[in-house]
Amino acid sequence: MQINVLEYLEQAAYKYPDKVALKDETQEITFFGLELEAKALGTMITDKTSGSVRNPVIVFVDRTCSTIVAFMGVLYSGNYYVPIDNQTPPQRLRTIISTLKPRLILCGAKDIRAFEGMADLPEILKTDEIQNKADNEKLQVVRSRLIDTDPVYTIFTSGSTGTPKGIVVPHRNVMDLAEWLDDTFGFTNEDVIGNQTPFYFDASVKDIYLCLKKGITLCIIPKKLFMFPVKLVEYLNVNRITAILWATSAITLLSNSQIFKKVLPEHLNKVFFAGEAMFAKHLNGWRKYLPEAEYINLYGPTEATVDCTYYIVNREFGDEEVIPIGNACRNMEVILLDEDRRPVDGNRPGELCVRGTGVALGYINSPELSAEVFIQNPLNTAYRDILYCTGDIVRYNECGELVFLSRKDGQVKHMGNRIELGEIEAAVNGVNQVQACVCFYDHEAAKIILFYTGSVDKTELVIKLSQRLPKYMLPNVIEQFEAFPYNANGKIDRRKLSEKYANEKN
Repeated sequence: MQINVLEYLEQAAYKYPDKVALKDETQEITFFGLELEAKALGTMITDKTSGSVRNPVIVFVDRTCSTIVAFMGVLYSGNYYVPIDNQTPPQRLRTIISTLKPRLILCGAKDIRAFEGMADLPEILKTDEIQNKADNEKLQVVRSRLIDTDPVYTIFTSGSTGTPKGIVVPHRNVMDLAEWLDDTFGFTNEDVIGNQTPFYFDASVKDIYLCLKKGITLCIIPKKLFMFPVKLVEYLNVNRITAILWATSAITLLSNSQIFKKVLPEHLNKVFFAGEAMFAKHLNGWRKYLPEAEYINLYGPTEATVDCTYYIVNREFGDEEVIPIGNACRNMEVILLDEDRRPVDGNRPGELCVRGTGVALGYINSPELSAEVFIQNPLNTAYRDILYCTGDIVRYNECGELVFLSRKDGQVKHMGNRIELGEIEAAVNGVNQVQACVCFYDHEAAKIILFYTGSVDKTELVIKLSQRLPKYMLPNVIEQFEAFPYNANGKIDRRKLSEKYANEKN
């Protein structure tokens, strides 16, 4: 029985020692080299922590092989890694450190300045100055003290109050995810995965641990290539990439660029996407030019270990439709609850709540916040049975598939009518000339605000929306943008757009 994700790395290093495990813009490393370097770092951390285990260790991340070496090194020391973007603003970094209380910080020499002026810091280790040799005996002593419910990582996401919250995920959850992906989608060691998502974002967990489990090469795609679609597709072809697990926004970017009229990915056969609702008009562009590829919509919050539902796109969708999020992944169960946390009937909307192996351990050092959303299953009073309440409103369609509607906080009351802002966004995205949109509510002025990008002018958009929505759901303020700001996770930065509206209003 496997109880630690490091067993994936060790098996890959044994089976494929000379095969390239990781490849970034400037270097590559074999599975044997990855194991060797990670053990050396793990020995160094073990010495620094006097063999103490189950401590959080911050890792400053970038898009290099060194980041994965650091992750594995932390795990070899018996501790768990906390990936932090090396561009994190100082105030957010202070808040995370205060909440987390890390035992160590790992970063490159160039990133040391990020901590200037900060008090009460733990020891900082420079990952580019590792001098230790691996001490296998020492590492084995550490490993023998761990079980599969010990943490493998903590990832910080934005909290609704503005305070970051750290989600603690154990080894068992990650292994369950990797094994489900492998069993369901038939990955082999001949596959090559192209990584797009940052390593401080939980979607990258799929990339990392699938590669370790199957002995797959992971190509870390340079971020700048996403600005040049032709070069991006050429990169996919040169590296013979067969599978991508990208943010919805990255899939949409290529679709909007019309790049497939010029050049096609020659080896791609698995296209996974996640992070935001996928509107069929964006995916149809891919399916038209790459009809033999398999397309999979993944859904899940960080609190459910990346993904808890999936949908294999196996039928045609009109451009105005939204791709379903499907049904529960293996070893997970989805329950829809109403505002009083009672199960909803039929195809009525409800909050998506999930139970199963993927449910995280909670928010680090935040028991009250954890208790709000990690709750006892209201359908089971006999024993401890934890549900995570996602805050996402969904319903079942006529095919028995889950469809995402909106966030729970996306429900507003306007002109006496309860409205799902996500329904308005779906109608707007159904207009062919619209590329993306954001809808929010100005409670003070009692107005529905719509921002969008695309070639359709506002007058024509209003005409089209009036044919799709009741009058009380039509936006009161519409503004066209040349481009939207995106956050580090590849999602539209709604907070920044809302602040822009508030500033202009005042």
